[in-house]
Amino acid sequence: MAEPAQVDEVVQWQTYPSWRLFTWLYFFSLVTALRGGLFLWFGVSGGEAWLSGAGMLLVCAALLRRWEKCILTSCRVIVRNGYTGREIQAITLDDIREVTIKQGPIARVLRIGTVVIQSSRGDRLMTLRGINDPEIIKSRIQALRPNRVTAQQAARL
Repeated sequence: MAEPAQVDEVVQWQTYPSWRLFTWLYFFSLVTALRGGLFLWFGVSGGEAWLSGAGMLLVCAALLRRWEKCILTSCRVIVRNGYTGREIQAITLDDIREVTIKQGPIARVLRIGTVVIQSSRGDRLMTLRGINDPEIIKSRIQALRPNRVTAQQAARL
C-alpha cells in the first residue's frame, strides 16, 4: 500500500467495494453453472464450456471488487487503484461541501450504497460505490471534517 501523502495523515478507514455489489454477477454465474450442469446431466455437448464460463464470471467479480480501494484518512478521502496503488481521486476534508448517500431499493435491502462527496467549489464529485453501511461512513467523514456550519444548520439559524 502506498504511504499517506502527509506525515501526520493517519488512515481512519479503508475498504474495497462490498461483495454484495456484485450480486447480479453471482446470479448470472449461478444460472450459467446450472445450465452447464443440466447439459452434462442430459449428455448434451457444451456443458463444460458453460461451467467454465460460470467460473470466469466469478473470477471477474473478484477482479472487479479489487479494482477500487476507498480510504479515509485524517486529512483526505482517497480512491486508489487496488492493483497499482495509484491515486485515482482525492479530496481534502476541508474542501468537502456535502456528503450524501445514493441507494436504490435493492441496495437498501443489501445494506450497501454509494457515498457521494461534493467539493466546496462544486467542481468535483467523488463517488464511493458499493460501500457497506454507507450511513456509518457518511458519519465518519462528517466527524473528521473541520467544524463548519452545514446548509441544514444554517437553515435552522
